Amino acid sequence: MRREALESVIASLERGEAPALALEDVPAFSKGRPHIDAAALEGLVGSLTEDDLPTFRRALRAIDEGDLAWLGFKLVFDGDAAVSNVDNEVTKKYGEQGSADGRPLVFFCNDAKEVVCSRAYSPRDLFQMKDVTRGPSMHTEQFDGLTWASVPLFDAVRVWLLGASDVASYLARYAGQVGFDVTVVDYDPAFISAERFPDAHRIVLEGEGFSQIESLEADPADYVCVLTRGHMHDPESCVWALRHGVHYVGMMGCKGKNETVHDLVIAGGATEAQWESVKRPIGLSFGAKTPAELAIAIVAELIDVRYRQRYSEEARERHERSLGRL
Repeated sequence: MRREALESVIASLERGEAPALALEDVPAFSKGRPHIDAAALEGLVGSLTEDDLPTFRRALRAIDEGDLAWLGFKLVFDGDAAVSNVDNEVTKKYGEQGSADGRPLVFFCNDAKEVVCSRAYSPRDLFQMKDVTRGPSMHTEQFDGLTWASVPLFDAVRVWLLGASDVASYLARYAGQVGFDVTVVDYDPAFISAERFPDAHRIVLEGEGFSQIESLEADPADYVCVLTRGHMHDPESCVWALRHGVHYVGMMGCKGKNETVHDLVIAGGATEAQWESVKRPIGLSFGAKTPAELAIAIVAELIDVRYRQRYSEEARERHERSLGRL
C-alpha cells in the first residue's frame, strides 16, 4: 500500500473528514472475489472514524520500519449471520461467540502477530485477522456472514524475466498470482505483447538482441530469471544480472549449453564465483518438461528463495513443525 494513501487517510480522519481510498490502493477489492468489491470498499471507508487513527498510524510506522505487515479489513455482508456463526467440527474451536458485531473494521497485523484494531473483535475474529499474514484470502470462507481482505505494507519482490519465451509467459502469470512484481524484457514486440503478458511490466529493448540491456537498472533485492528464446541471449543476460548483484539469478538450459554460456559469461567480465551463484538449471526438480510445468517449477523455487530470505532457519523449522512436516 502506498505511503501517500495512508497519510491521506490519517490527515482526513484528524480533520474529522471522510477519508478516501481508491481501488488501486487496495487491489484486493478489484480481484473479483465474492463480497469484496468497490461497494464493499466504499462501505468500509464510510465507517472509519478518528477512533481508527491508531491502526493507520501503526501501518504507516510499519512502512517506515520495513516491517512485514498488512492492513486488513473485515467485511460484513450478513450481520446476523456474522455474529451468530459457530465453529465447525473439523477446525480449532474459538468459543461460543461469533464475530464481535455486524460492522466492518480495519486492523493492522504483522508477521509477529501484533494486532492493532480500534474496534471490538472476538476470538474468532482474531484468528482470521492473524491469518492475513498468510495471504489476503486465507480461510476467509470459514465462517458465515463475513469475509476478510488485506493489503501488504511492504514492497513485492521484483522478478525480471529476461526473454519473452513461452515459459516466461506462463511464469509471469503464476509469479504475479503469488505476489511477485514481474517485469519481462525482450527485443521483439511480437513476443512481448500485452496478450502474452497482460499483468507484467513490459520492456522492449531497442535494436536487435539484448545489446541494449545495459540501459536497464536492477536492484540488489531483485530476482532474475534468464529465459531468452532459444537461449540465444543467455550470456549477456547473465552478465547483466551478475553486474547488478541481484539476490537471485537462475537460468534455463541443459548442462552442455550452460558450459558454453559459462565461457561467454566469463569473457563478459563475470568471475567464477559469480557464475557459481547462478542457479542452473533454474527451478525445483520434479520432472517438469512442458513450458507450463517448467514455469511451475520456477515459481516454486522463487517462493522458496523468498521464504528463506524473509524467515530465519528457526522460524522456518517452527512453521514446518506446525504443519507436521518434521
